[in-house]
Amino acid sequence: MNNYRVPKIKSYGRLFVCIVLFGAFHSCVPTKTLKQEDKCLPETYRALSNDTLNTANTRWREFFSDAYLVSLIDTALVNNQELNIMLQHIDIAQNEVKARKGEYLPFIDVKAGADIEKVGEYTRNGAVEKNLNIREDEEFPEPLTNYSARIFASWELDVWKKLRNSKKAAVMEYLATVEGKNFMVTSLIAEIADLYYELIALDNQLAIIEQNLEIQGNALRMVRLQKQAARATELAVRRFEAEVLKNQSHKFEVQQQIVETENKLNFLIGRSPQRIERNSEGFIESKIDTIYAGIPSQLLLNRPDIRQAEYELQAAKLDIKVARANFYPSIGIKAGVGLQAFKPKYLTETPQSLLYSAVGDLVAPLINRNAIKAEYNTANARQVQAVYEYEKSILQGYIEVANQLSNIENLKKTYDLKAEQVEALTESINLSTQLFQSARIEYIEVLFTQREALESKMELIETKRDQLVARVAIYQALGGGWN
Repeated sequence: MNNYRVPKIKSYGRLFVCIVLFGAFHSCVPTKTLKQEDKCLPETYRALSNDTLNTANTRWREFFSDAYLVSLIDTALVNNQELNIMLQHIDIAQNEVKARKGEYLPFIDVKAGADIEKVGEYTRNGAVEKNLNIREDEEFPEPLTNYSARIFASWELDVWKKLRNSKKAAVMEYLATVEGKNFMVTSLIAEIADLYYELIALDNQLAIIEQNLEIQGNALRMVRLQKQAARATELAVRRFEAEVLKNQSHKFEVQQQIVETENKLNFLIGRSPQRIERNSEGFIESKIDTIYAGIPSQLLLNRPDIRQAEYELQAAKLDIKVARANFYPSIGIKAGVGLQAFKPKYLTETPQSLLYSAVGDLVAPLINRNAIKAEYNTANARQVQAVYEYEKSILQGYIEVANQLSNIENLKKTYDLKAEQVEALTESINLSTQLFQSARIEYIEVLFTQREALESKMELIETKRDQLVARVAIYQALGGGWN
């Protein structure tokens, strides 16, 4: 009876110890409240319409109608170096997911080896080999060889879901990397479009300068004739010559800007400097399509940077669970089976050459857990940081849309006024020339009129460029361009 009860008492004792240890570990695990993110947004943009029609849902090939611009974007999406670097980051993140997934599956390895050993006769092992035969009338070989082949496996039981949460966190990081690539695509498309419109605007400015040089050349010839007729002075001739020289130098400045803008575009599309094919005709008359902003809550789904921040926040929450699981015991199982003999011919003789093993262990941190605590506190701090990053991206997206909507409205009013200004100043050039020929105004008024007309035309071109750039900016701010 006593022999029967003692093991039973011991088993109850071990179970009691395990329960006490687990309770102690669980009570010592720190717990912090997660900071929750604020995703609240206003219902509309500045009391505008709450129509859900959104330009962000338009594909970029349909948003841009210029065939030359579409061709440039197509080339950039294939050849741009930074975008290709980002694609490699996606591959790295995808491989990390595979690695994390493999961690909670059993590891199975195979091993084969051979070794040789000569021990001293006056040692314990030597004495045993000297006085013990392997078989009857067969002594241990000297030196002793050993051949083995085995399969062994190890597996950490993911009781606390540490490994699975680690894999889920890697998935979230991968998805965040994908959204980072999408955000880069939107930025790249917007930058190419901005430079393309800048290039067309420079072409039109260059054409305006050449037209103005022709007008000023005619005025200079007129002033010279007036001087010959003693109706103008040398001062007037020299002032008109200076104005012509000034605009000629400005022409070369614009030509240099065109070269630099072309090369910026060439860099973005991943090719050496060359001329950019473009259509600069009808730039001033180009229409600005209506933009539909939808409602602010659509930003959470459409903007890649907000989605990226959201995935990173989810990964940070999972990292906290992983860090917390480090306080709990880890349970591992190891097992192996194989063959071992001092001669290869005996490897197939079983059960004499058969060997196997099985081990289960439980390991838990008990004393000096500062490193685990620090890792847990760091994970919590990163989660709070991720919350602020997410909230910042939401607020930034809303403000960008609100700014661009206001910008589009004000640029339209500015353009209409500048167009009237250009029309008035263009008419005043002919009037001033006629009045000067009839000696009713001074030459300086003709100069000022021509200068103001040129400046107003240049400003009108810049305003049209700003309108087209603002259209691209609102498209990007709404989250369009990556699909």
